[in-house]
Amino acid sequence: MTYRRILVPLDQTPLASSRVRAGVGLAKRLKAHLQGVAPTGLVELPASAGGASRLAEFAAMAWDELRESALRCTATFRAECERAQLASFDACVDDSEKTLSWTRHARCSDLCVLSQALPGAPDASAQQATLEHLVLQSGRPCLILPSSGKADLAASHVLIAWDGSREAARAVADAMPLLARAARVNAVSWNEGKGDADPVLAEHLARLESWLNSHGVNPIIEVQPIVGDIGRSILSKAAQLGSDLIVMGAYGHARWAERVLGGASRSVLARAGVPVLMSH
Repeated sequence: MTYRRILVPLDQTPLASSRVRAGVGLAKRLKAHLQGVAPTGLVELPASAGGASRLAEFAAMAWDELRESALRCTATFRAECERAQLASFDACVDDSEKTLSWTRHARCSDLCVLSQALPGAPDASAQQATLEHLVLQSGRPCLILPSSGKADLAASHVLIAWDGSREAARAVADAMPLLARAARVNAVSWNEGKGDADPVLAEHLARLESWLNSHGVNPIIEVQPIVGDIGRSILSKAAQLGSDLIVMGAYGHARWAERVLGGASRSVLARAGVPVLMSH
């Protein structure tokens, strides 16, 4: 199993360049096709445009600027791919709203490379909403890079946060191309107050180990008691192990008419200083 098609969302935000560099490096290592998608977004008309002719003129000017911005994104992407001598890539401008555009393209990709919301950015809440939507609605694994802008994706020391859930199983399966190439894989399960004395959990972990072994992955299995917030516990363990990639399921819950990330998933995404591969 490998990734044949990797998607990098393109925009003018400060973290776009780190996404492109990480995507290029990963595509080159795995001999995958890399696609960059730059949506134009929608024209937001001012409420006080003052007349139909003036409104039409404003719309035309705004649309031209949106397309020029998207074209600049694709040109930068192509230049980076050519500089890295990437064998297979393409870029496109999509005349639609960006969250919808990236979701549609992600569903026809093997992996989507994203970024954490940039703390302090004027549109940080919008960035977070787009990130959560792609993780929960794209149906594809999402690799989320830290907002520090680090583009190195060594994935040599991987932490699997395992709880036996559907989401965790999906994440491990989706991460297999990276797990198979890692020098060390730690699979850690957090057990409420029982440590490693739970025979049912031990049986589940034995099955996980056997499954990973069948793919050439030899994990170090560990059980830890839950102490406080599970999201912080995952990040603390990753730091302790020196992990450079976290693999975990993305858990969502309904809130009115939308779905949002659960507390542990959101906590890890907000604070992780290393890339996180999530699947829902």
